[in-house]
Amino acid sequence: MEMLISNEAAAWFKRELALPEGAYIRLFPRYSSGGGLHPGFSLGIANEPPGRQAVQTEQAGIVFYMEEQDLWYMEGYNLSIVYSEAEDDIEYVYVPEAAAGVLKE
Repeated sequence: MEMLISNEAAAWFKRELALPEGAYIRLFPRYSSGGGLHPGFSLGIANEPPGRQAVQTEQAGIVFYMEEQDLWYMEGYNLSIVYSEAEDDIEYVYVPEAAAGVLKE
């Protein structure tokens, strides 16, 4: 599983969460009424240091990661986080591992 974060998405996180350089963003599955990759779950975010990170990437001085116990959510997929200028928000793009390395701008 790979995570790709666009520069614009990283800038959104820094702006919206007032993150300093070296901050951590944990991505984790959470219960939700909608659903992303799995019905009834979506990705949550938390500004907290890692405990048992399994996957991580750094973009614009921010470390994005997922912990071991949360990887089930992304099984068979890579994650791209991109910025939507029209919505002034981020978007999670789930990319099947067979198409690894694709980053939608």
